[in-house]
Amino acid sequence: MSIVPPGTHVVGLISDTHGLLRPEVHSALAGVELVLHAGDVGDDDILDELELIAPVQAVYGNTDAPGRPRLSATRTVEIGGVRIHVSHGHELGQPTPRALLSAYDEDVLVYGHTHRQLVTRAGGRLVVNPGAAGPRRFDLRPSVARLTIRGGRAEVEIVALT
Repeated sequence: MSIVPPGTHVVGLISDTHGLLRPEVHSALAGVELVLHAGDVGDDDILDELELIAPVQAVYGNTDAPGRPRLSATRTVEIGGVRIHVSHGHELGQPTPRALLSAYDEDVLVYGHTHRQLVTRAGGRLVVNPGAAGPRRFDLRPSVARLTIRGGRAEVEIVALT
């Protein structure tokens, strides 16, 4: 675990676990102060295990059963002066950075659904898909992301899982 300078916030981003939390997620997200899950969680056991790392806020994905109290359609949090929106992305049909930037006005937009890692900056705003952390699909490498907020600015690093 690295030492985080004062005034710096680190948030773990994860999506599309589909009921599988790979053991290396614990080291990839070690030291974060919050975990944001962008949907297709699987059972609540996934959220319980993520809470061993840090508090968790999660949203529904298109494969999550409705009516679960620990999931919501969207989440908005503010950390270090940066507003972060989390949704699965399926609510927009095929989520793209352009569609997300048009639909939501927060500083950082986090989504999942496509299983593809993506980091795009547009007009000072950041769009992030941390990739899928669960079962390997579509010949894509599993991943998560670490969002670092410092001085009101957000940067993100995609972390590949083995």
